[in-house]
Amino acid sequence: MNVTPAATSPRRSQRLRGQRDTLIGWSLSSPALILLILFLLLPFLMAFVLAFTDQRLVPNATIPTRFVGLRNFTRLFVDETFHRALLNNFIFAAVVVPVQTSFALLLASLINQKLRAINLFRTIYFSPVVTTMVVVAIIWTFLYNPGRGFINAIIQTLSFGHLGPYSWLRDPKLALPAIMVLSIWQGVGFQMVIYLAGLQDIPNYLYEAAQIDGANKLQQFFYVTLPQLRNTTIFVVVTTTILAFKLFTQNWVMVQGGPQNATMTTIIHVYVQGFKQGRIGYASAITVVFFLIVLAISLSQRVFLTEERSV
Repeated sequence: MNVTPAATSPRRSQRLRGQRDTLIGWSLSSPALILLILFLLLPFLMAFVLAFTDQRLVPNATIPTRFVGLRNFTRLFVDETFHRALLNNFIFAAVVVPVQTSFALLLASLINQKLRAINLFRTIYFSPVVTTMVVVAIIWTFLYNPGRGFINAIIQTLSFGHLGPYSWLRDPKLALPAIMVLSIWQGVGFQMVIYLAGLQDIPNYLYEAAQIDGANKLQQFFYVTLPQLRNTTIFVVVTTTILAFKLFTQNWVMVQGGPQNATMTTIIHVYVQGFKQGRIGYASAITVVFFLIVLAISLSQRVFLTEERSV
């Protein structure tokens, strides 16, 4: 049977339309793809290559860069500072991720109300997120001041002088918890907005059906709200974990990894090794290993939460 031109014309026009849409899609996404390649993929590939060399920050013509194989990676096994920094990252993430996620869900539930001036409270809760972390760290440094800090003053007032003052940023036992409190306060608004969007996407008829079945507010939260927020929770937990492992700014501004490496993190260790001591090759090896660790944790979280959702 011969196919007439009239029959092939719609197919051809549809194919041409599809090719045009594909071309437009690639054209619109190309600026973002170029930026990702230049500032994300290419630097990581360079770090991966430099991790097998003894590259210095300032090249020396008399001492050329050499290929050293796995020497930088084997050095990580005996680097106590790296071990302490990685442990601090895990402790920080283990505390901040669940606490910040819980507070974010609580705040989102509180502001997911049709009340007067509710947008004002949403703005107040979200304002720390849009404040520069350097500014936040400086302000909290004053708040943690052992002499005239507001936090010590409040503790002494409430305890009638029996507690405090505490050297929050000078005591190795208190420095990391103090930075945890700051980080939770500063970042909880970001997760709150994500949870708020998830709460507003839950159909009202689910709550109406639960009320008909006699479920109270608490039962509605556990059997309607939480199951409907599983995808949101997966996103919040994974992103919060990645942000927790990227901890750098507040530590560096306030204590620079001290005292006694009590707040040392892997990113600070990379910065010190690469830019302070000029060991670009070793800093690149730390970066590659740290990237693989964070990637494995993020994928494990996603798989675990997805499997839990399917149960």
